[in-house]
Order: sequence, then C-alpha cells, then structure tokens
Amino acid sequence: QVDLVESGGGLVQAGGSLRLSCAASQRTSTYGLGWFRQARGKEREFVASISSSGGYVYYSDSVRGRFTVSRDTVTNTMYLQMDDLKHEDTGVNLCASGPETAITSSAGYQCWSQGTRVTVSS
Repeated sequence: QVDLVESGGGLVQAGGSLRLSCAASQRTSTYGLGWFRQARGKEREFVASISSSGGYVYYSDSVRGRFTVSRDTVTNTMYLQMDDLKHEDTGVNLCASGPETAITSSAGYQCWSQGTRVTVSS
C-alpha cells in the first residue's frame, strides 16, 4: 500500500497556471503514476500518466500541449504543471499509482490520493 498526498490545488483565473504535487510514502520507481480528475456530476477522467522510468508520458486530448507531467524518483514525487488553465479544468484532481500497464485506465491503478480541488474562474 502506497500512501499518496497531494498539494498545490486552489483557485486560479482562466489562462493562469498551477502546479500539483503528489508525494508517495515509499519508493515508487517501479510503478506507473497517473493523474485523474472528476468534475461535479461527471465521471472520473484520465488526465496524464508517466511510466516508472519517466521515459513515457501520456495525456488526454483535452490537456495535451497545456499540461506537463513529470516525476522525481529520488523524492518519490510526481508533478503536474498546468498552464493556460480553462474553466473546464475545474474539478478534484487525484493522483494514483499502479502497474506500468495501467496508463490511462483508472481501473488499473491500485492506490489513490485523497484529491485536491482546482477551480478555474472564467
């Protein structure tokens, strides 16, 4: 069981930036890590993920070109740099860890953070 703790959410105007962090309680260098979000009244959706080595990254079409996922295997922390934020990016963001094969599927991830809210005002 890996405990994941997020930080960095908040309120930002459209066009602004935020950086989310996801700190793991133990070494995650053999796990894939992912970001998901859930808007009120909607299903959880994939945002971005990164392989154990950091060599492979994946993005949803809605955030590609605006968000950047990265990880630091020394500090066991994953980051999500969110630029040019839009109102539709509003929601609760969660990070997750799982096997390399999870990639974009929430069902493939085993451990989840509590979530942090991002609100983008238009």
